[in-house]
Amino acid sequence: VQLQASGGGTVQTGGSLRLSCTASGRTYSSDSMGWFRQAPGKEREFVAAINWNGGSTKYADSVKGRFFISRDNTKNTVFLQMNSLKPEDSAVYYCAADLGVRLRLTTSASGYDYWGQGTLVTVSS
Repeated sequence: VQLQASGGGTVQTGGSLRLSCTASGRTYSSDSMGWFRQAPGKEREFVAAINWNGGSTKYADSVKGRFFISRDNTKNTVFLQMNSLKPEDSAVYYCAADLGVRLRLTTSASGYDYWGQGTLVTVSS
C-alpha cells in the first residue's frame, strides 16, 4: 500500500503548482484524504481534506481561497491545486488517507492511517 505524492517544485511568489497523490496497492475511493505540510523546524500542519466522493472539503484558514483539493477516484488520485503561492507556503507536502472513513474530515495528523513520502514546494520571493 503506497501513496505517491508528486508535483512539487520551485515557483515564484504568486505562482501556481498542482500536487498529485496517487495510490497503489488498494483503492482509496471510499476513504477521506488529506494534505499536510511541514516546514523546516515546524510541526506538520493540516492543509486540506476531502471526503470520499469529493462532495465535502475542508481547508486551513491560511490557504482558504488559494488552494483547492479534488480527487479522481477512477485514477485513485487526489490533487491539490495551489494558487497565489507565498514564501510561507514553502514546505514538504504530504498526502494521507483516513482509512474506512467516508465523511469525516479530520484536521489532525494522528487521524490518518497512511502517508505518502512527501513532495517539496519552494516559493521564492
